Amino acid sequence: MIALRAPLYRRRIGRIALDTAACFALLALLVVSALAQDAAEKSAPIKLQLNKVETAGEACRITMVIDNKGPGLKSYKVDLFAFDPEGVAQKRVAVELGSLPPKKTTVKIFDFPGIACNKVGRVLLNDVLACDGGDSAREACLERTETDSKAGLPFDR
Repeated sequence: MIALRAPLYRRRIGRIALDTAACFALLALLVVSALAQDAAEKSAPIKLQLNKVETAGEACRITMVIDNKGPGLKSYKVDLFAFDPEGVAQKRVAVELGSLPPKKTTVKIFDFPGIACNKVGRVLLNDVLACDGGDSAREACLERTETDSKAGLPFDR
């Protein structure tokens, strides 16, 4: 009778070990999946769209659509240059576009003072001056930033 109990006991231990191994494998898969999702969210793009340009007195008024696909930012400040149609830099402006809620689209309006819109041939995203929120570094925000234009002017980075 003792001989019969030993194989049954060993089978139970084997089953427990197999169940434990399966639980650890599932747990490892869940951890890797969560880490990959977190990394993907941190590298999600910030899309800047030059949506509209219009003359506002002595300035060129810019309407910018910001689509933040990633985590929220308390501050997102960019350095922009306006070039004339011949490619000569005309005006530089630093614009605070944040705070940017996570996974939200926002619209910001600002002016390039002292330059008429018909004198602007291109807008350049020169740099990201501030990117505060979460563990985002300024350089990482610049890498995440994508530009687009619906205003009839090129908008590059």
